[in-house]
Amino acid sequence: MDYSTNLPEDYRGNSEMYFRGLIDEWCDIPFMNFLTILGVSLILIMVQGVSFAQEGKWLSLGEQKVYKVVKAHERISIDGMMNEQVWQQAESRKFEDFYRIERPSDRQSTTFRMAWDEDFLYLFYSMQDKYLTAREKRRDGEPYNDDCAEIFIIPAPDSLVAHIGFELNLYKACNDFVYFNKYFNNKDYVFKAFDPEYQAETSFVGTINDNSDEDESWNLELAIPLSSFRNLPSENNPKSGNRWAFQAVRQDRNDPKGDRRSTSTLFPIYEASKGVHQANRFGLMEFID
Repeated sequence: MDYSTNLPEDYRGNSEMYFRGLIDEWCDIPFMNFLTILGVSLILIMVQGVSFAQEGKWLSLGEQKVYKVVKAHERISIDGMMNEQVWQQAESRKFEDFYRIERPSDRQSTTFRMAWDEDFLYLFYSMQDKYLTAREKRRDGEPYNDDCAEIFIIPAPDSLVAHIGFELNLYKACNDFVYFNKYFNNKDYVFKAFDPEYQAETSFVGTINDNSDEDESWNLELAIPLSSFRNLPSENNPKSGNRWAFQAVRQDRNDPKGDRRSTSTLFPIYEASKGVHQANRFGLMEFID
């Protein structure tokens, strides 16, 4: 339909000129300046929208990229080395979220891998470290105040009630526990009587507790028996396609004295003041053959 017939007689057939005149009259600015302002405004709106999407969106459980846990078809020797072929096939991810950074040496690289078979869940941490530091040698002590690798596991894809944790330092001193969120009076509770069997080994290049030189790295290889999760709903036992929630953490202590340390995580926690046990910030693993 030709709507130009509804325009004043002088502008029929030239609607563009008519609307240019209206804009000049209403806005008291030339038509081309109006288009420029309109275009800039739209760009600003889009940029602000992208900025909000990138910076304002805090990812929750199930929104992060799922970690694919490859199945091992060979025996894995727990020796702190990646000699088996499965470690070359496993998905490799970096810890890219850092907290409590005070010095450049506090931001050190961590590469994380996982695998599984019918009996174990396997983890391998490869960590660059200029200053290898460890003191704790007791079980259920405080290895998290040392150079420490940690894993928190919820053997379900959508539960925030509790998670199972393993925290090990260079001496393989392990703090293992069940962590209950808002257990009583809206407070969290840690059940330390949970003492499952596990296999662990570390390897390192450098000297422990000697900051007179610079070290290179350390590794932790950990095998958690799937029997640690017995008596849980069998329909979500490890098998291809099933998913569990988890978080992987590194504590990095570079000072021989005191408890100052930095923290890095596989999935962002955003608010370090709330600690690393924020189950709503965990990600998902998916078992694959």
